[in-house]
Amino acid sequence: MIALLNTRPFRSRSPSRFPMFAMILRSLALALAITAIPVAAGAEDIAPVSTAAPKPPSVTVLPARQRELVARVSVTGTLVPRETVVVGSDIAGLRIEALLADEGDRVEAGAVLARLSTDMIEVELAQNQSQVSRAEAAIAQSRAQIEEARSASVEAEAALGRTRSLQEKGIVGQDILDQRISAAAAARARLSSAEQGVAAAEADRNLALAQRRELELRRAKSEIKAPTAGLVLSRAARLGAIASSTSGGLFELARDGLIELDAEVSETVLNALKTGQPVTVSLSGGGAAVEGKVRLVSPRVDESTRLGRVRIALPASDQLRSGAFARGSVEIARSRGLTVPQTAVVVDADTSRVQVVKDGKVETRTVETGIQAGGQIEIVSGLADGDTIISRAGTFVREGDLVTPVEQTEASLEVRP
Repeated sequence: MIALLNTRPFRSRSPSRFPMFAMILRSLALALAITAIPVAAGAEDIAPVSTAAPKPPSVTVLPARQRELVARVSVTGTLVPRETVVVGSDIAGLRIEALLADEGDRVEAGAVLARLSTDMIEVELAQNQSQVSRAEAAIAQSRAQIEEARSASVEAEAALGRTRSLQEKGIVGQDILDQRISAAAAARARLSSAEQGVAAAEADRNLALAQRRELELRRAKSEIKAPTAGLVLSRAARLGAIASSTSGGLFELARDGLIELDAEVSETVLNALKTGQPVTVSLSGGGAAVEGKVRLVSPRVDESTRLGRVRIALPASDQLRSGAFARGSVEIARSRGLTVPQTAVVVDADTSRVQVVKDGKVETRTVETGIQAGGQIEIVSGLADGDTIISRAGTFVREGDLVTPVEQTEASLEVRP
C-alpha cells in the first residue's frame, strides 16, 4: 500500500490541487501499516488453543483392615445387696445391754452383734434346778416304795398259796382264804402304785429338764449372732431397749458382703444379654471401674416402662455402697475380622452395599455385615483385606464413575472403645 502511494502518478500532481485527498490517503496507509506490523511479527509465536478433559472428582478412601471389635450395651441402675439378711431377737422381754457391731462393719458367721440382759433367765434357771432336784428325790422315794411293795406282795402271795392248800384239806375255813386273797390283791395294788409313782416322778424330772433346756436356749439366744458372714447395712438396736420378736429386725446384713448392680435395660436389647457376659461398671463419683459379670436376666419386662432388669454380680469391695448410682458396659460380642467405618456401608431393607475404588473407577459390592462397635462394622463377606473403599458411600458417586481417590488419614481410622 505504501508502494502504491509513492507511485509516480500521484507525485506528478500538484500538492495544492488535492490537499485533502492526499492527507486522507496518508493517514489510511499509516494505520494499515501499524496494524500489519505486530501481526506479521508475532504470527509464528502464538500456539493453537487446546481443550483438556476435566479431572475426576476426589473422594476420600481407605483400605479395609483386620481389627478386633467389641460390641457393648450400656446399662444404668442402683447398687443393691445380692441378698439381705435380717437379724432379730428370738426372745422377748429382755433389755439390750451391749451393742458389739455398727453399720459398715464386716462380720463373720456367728459373731455376736448384741447382747441381752439375762438376770431373769438366771433366776428361772435356779428355780428349775430345785425342781429337778425335787423330782429326782421323788424318784428315789418311789423306787424305795416299789421295793417295799414288791416284798409285801411276795409275802401276801405266799400266804395265799399256803391258805389255799390248807383250805383244800379242810383245815381252814373259807373266811380265812378270802382274807388271804384280799391281802394279796392289796399288796399287788401297792406295788403298782409305787411303780406309777416312779413314772410320775420321772415325768416331773423330764419336764424340769426340758424347762432347763429352754432356759439355757434363751440364755444362749440372749447373744444375738450373725447367721452368716456379711456387711452390716443398718442397725436398729438401741442400748436399753426391750427386745421383741415382733418389732422387726435389729440388724440388716448384706450376705457375704456382696453388692451388685440392679440395672434396667430396654426391651430391644434384653435378648442380647446372657448370663456370664463380662461387664465394666463405673461408679458415681469417679474411682476405678469394677469388673463384674451378668448374674441374672429378668424373664419379664415392665409393661409401663418397657424396661427389663438385669443383675450384675460384682466382687466384694469397699468402693461399693448400697443405694449408689452406677453405670455398666456389657460386652455382648467380640470378634476379629475385616472392618470398615459404618459410614462406608449403605443399608437398604434387605441388603448392605459398599463402594470400592478399583483402577480409578467406582464399583458397588453387596456385603454381609457382622457386629458393630465404635463407629466400625464387621464385613463377613463381600470384601477382601486391603480393598480400597469410599469412606462415605452412596452420597456423591455411583457405579462406574471415574474418581480421584484421596486416602484418609490414619488418625481417623482408630476404633473407639
